[in-house]
Amino acid sequence: MKETDEHLICNRFRGFLPVVIDVETGGFIAGTDAILEIAATTVRMDENGLLATHPTYDFHVQPFEGANIEQSALDFTGIDPYHPFREAVPEAEALDELFRVMRKEIRDQNCTRAILVGHNAHFDAGFINAAVERCGIKRNPFHPFSFFDTATLSGLAYGQTVLAKACAEAGIAFDNNEAHSAAYDAERTAELFCEIVNRWKECGGWLPGFAQ
Repeated sequence: MKETDEHLICNRFRGFLPVVIDVETGGFIAGTDAILEIAATTVRMDENGLLATHPTYDFHVQPFEGANIEQSALDFTGIDPYHPFREAVPEAEALDELFRVMRKEIRDQNCTRAILVGHNAHFDAGFINAAVERCGIKRNPFHPFSFFDTATLSGLAYGQTVLAKACAEAGIAFDNNEAHSAAYDAERTAELFCEIVNRWKECGGWLPGFAQ
């Protein structure tokens, strides 16, 4: 590996581009419950091999036809799915736009595909995969079953698995009044992911030659 290539993000994660995803939903069952908000935060690597957050793309999403929405979920998130000022879009439109941005970022960073990063990532991945199937999307940029879970990573790094508590341990400001907004949670999760990866590198746990 050339020295100039050592700090390319495509070489850090086997050609995968980490993309942080957060969804706010109408329940816990991916196949039947609505996605109400979706956000994606991209990350980039600087010349020193450190990760930093990049822009966030987010959408309010219209419940798909026949979707289940639990009142308890709305009480938890504070979302009114039928508020006239939400400017919500169909989930196919939201995914098409997010995936378009992600494919461009994948190309720009010389990666082969995206890998989903989430806090309790199996939850977000389940809803994304269900929506992809429901919308008949053929080109899903995410790896089909691999992802990075920041709940697991923060448990290892800080002894905390709750997002707010892990952020506190990492020195990341977290406003509980803003929580359970997809954009806010995605951005804090992205900051947490970057902090953990960077801390691991600074402790000597990452050497570029290992990826060859």
